[in-house]
Amino acid sequence: MTAVYILIAILLFGVLIVVHEAGHFTAAKLCGVRVNEFAVGMGPAIIKRKKGETDYSLRCIPIGGYCAMAGEDEESEDPRAFTNQPAWKRLIILVAGSLMNFLLGMLIIAILFAPAQAFISPVIASFADNCPYDGPLQVGDRFYSVDGHRIYQYYDFTDYMDKNGPVHDIVVIRDGHRFKLDDFSMEKLLYEGETQKRYGFSFGYEEATFTVKFRNVWNTSMEFVRWVWAGLAELVSGNVSVNDISGPVGIVDMIAETGEQAESTSDAFYSIFYLGAFIAINLAVMNMLPIPALDGGRVFLLIVTAAIEKIIGKKLDPKYEGYIHAAGMVLLLAFMAFIMFNDVLKLFRK
Repeated sequence: MTAVYILIAILLFGVLIVVHEAGHFTAAKLCGVRVNEFAVGMGPAIIKRKKGETDYSLRCIPIGGYCAMAGEDEESEDPRAFTNQPAWKRLIILVAGSLMNFLLGMLIIAILFAPAQAFISPVIASFADNCPYDGPLQVGDRFYSVDGHRIYQYYDFTDYMDKNGPVHDIVVIRDGHRFKLDDFSMEKLLYEGETQKRYGFSFGYEEATFTVKFRNVWNTSMEFVRWVWAGLAELVSGNVSVNDISGPVGIVDMIAETGEQAESTSDAFYSIFYLGAFIAINLAVMNMLPIPALDGGRVFLLIVTAAIEKIIGKKLDPKYEGYIHAAGMVLLLAFMAFIMFNDVLKLFRK
């Protein structure tokens, strides 16, 4: 089954990139920008067909793809070139790729959650006998945040309560309104007849209605976004090494390993696509970082350029922005090569 999981991982990774480029393509077409080519895959073309003004190609390496728009990083006399469009149109086109990745992640989660009959929710269902928190907290309270951290899933509560000591600022939703407990002291206690310490209340289940499913899909997506930002914070702080970062090779291996470790085939597919949803949202967030060559870097320079043009009253030559992105692309490719080399070394060390 390992070969099957690897194939699924490669196809999944390819789909994520194609969906991203399809977002740019669709937005460009809707905004009236000339698209010279839309390619699925990389390398030499296997099939290439022209429809209207756009070449559509299927290329031999089944990972990646691209949407080549007229005048992306150079001055063009074509009024439909990307650089000749208003700033708001260019912004929509640049953001569309990451938006599509995010929506794909949500769609995968929604499909995985579709058969669910109920979800555990961060809502107090009952208290243990003699629980000291019964009073300030009430049955039916939904935990909204702990120390400013949103509680998206029931397990978030314990994660954030176990940090920074026993005193916390807690916000709950009670009777449709937010209720705040400032400097509220709460710690795990040992209750009669039990062997493990706990907070003394239990979370309940919610019937998986359409609204509850949508809320859980959204909350899971937001949880994924938080994990990405937490990972970036760990990297910047030095708690995580660059050697711990995985590229396409490492991600494919991770997905295949996830499938192999599952107890059954159905669990394997569930885990693989759950991880796939996280990767899709990860790509959406990472690609919007303000780094040259990434869409986020293009958006950042677009805003800066638009502000400068507003001040000086004339259009800047787009070739200079192209130089910045070209330099960023060289550095990005070098970094990706380093990550890929590390991923291959990890495979041989297993």
